[in-house]
Amino acid sequence: MQPSTRYARSDGLNIAYQTVGDGLLDIIYVPGWVSNLDYAWIFPPLAHVFERLSAFSRLILFDKRGTGLSDRNVGFPTLEERMRDMQAVLDAAGSRRAALMGTSEGGNMCMLFAATYPEKTAALVLNGSFAKGLWAEDYPWAKTREQVEEELEAIARDWGGAFDLGNAAPSHANDREAREWLAGYLRNSASPQDAISLWRWNTEIDVRGILSAIHVPTLVLHRTGDRWVNVEEGRYVAHHIPGAKWVELPGDDHVIWAGDADRTLDEIEEFLTGIRPQPASERILLTVMFTDIVGSTSVAAELGDRGWQELVHRHDEAVRAELGRFGGSEIKTMGDGFLAIFHGPSKAIHCACAIRRRAADIGRPCRASHRGMRKASK
Repeated sequence: MQPSTRYARSDGLNIAYQTVGDGLLDIIYVPGWVSNLDYAWIFPPLAHVFERLSAFSRLILFDKRGTGLSDRNVGFPTLEERMRDMQAVLDAAGSRRAALMGTSEGGNMCMLFAATYPEKTAALVLNGSFAKGLWAEDYPWAKTREQVEEELEAIARDWGGAFDLGNAAPSHANDREAREWLAGYLRNSASPQDAISLWRWNTEIDVRGILSAIHVPTLVLHRTGDRWVNVEEGRYVAHHIPGAKWVELPGDDHVIWAGDADRTLDEIEEFLTGIRPQPASERILLTVMFTDIVGSTSVAAELGDRGWQELVHRHDEAVRAELGRFGGSEIKTMGDGFLAIFHGPSKAIHCACAIRRRAADIGRPCRASHRGMRKASK
């Protein structure tokens, strides 16, 4: 369930934040580039990330100054100003000590906070993060100024659509719903000019000098084929933070919600709690879902054998695509419908809604219903 939004005051600005969960551990999640708290929750893969984290913690989310629901048009922020915003959110949420979790550019703010306030930092988790925004001889994995200028031109040209989804989340590159959501998410996170300014600002970041001053438990995660931030940048960060744990994961996606998000979240939960979630020996609760084409008998008679078979083929392709996207497992087909299982009701509900939308696009509505919960060995 989407939590209510509140505001913290920082340097005279309003910083939007939310809290969800009631765990003993506080986690403050710092997103990269731009964000929008309201739009984040309407996309099931990202909502799943928040639900997983809040299941074992009190999760604190916020939009950085200049983005989303926080005050806009606030000039060119420094890392120190953004760090003060994070402290203001923690104070407003009543958090004295928290685990800091930063993705992409959000990791840089977390690194600075951890080095400055170790007594307020329970742990540091970095996902797809970097130490320097621009190429240098001693940091050759970052983008050159010429590459950055090309990216800025692309933002100016393509803003309003699903900007660079093919590199940010290649596993969702052909996912229509992901493209539609990302386009709306970005439009509601920043104006075109603000997006350009913030992207340029990100390239000026250089936190290499503070890495050795971080003395809190640190986990650095990175996907091997990350197309936005080279994996060597993650290795550099892990190597230069004393005692950091390095976890390299397979995949090409940069954003945390794409690809095998649960594997990433398992690593984070184990690092922060000391407990690996759902050992293989545990019995788990499964949600059972059934779908069928509305009025299949009359539709089959109307279309004839060939037309009916073509419709069933298109329907089956659409259902299987959505099952794959939401982690469902096909048990069997029944001519005009599917029986499938999910690890929990949330994914089943979102999948059912997506299947109904796809069926409507085909021109033949379908029904999806919940058929109860079943226990099974993992």
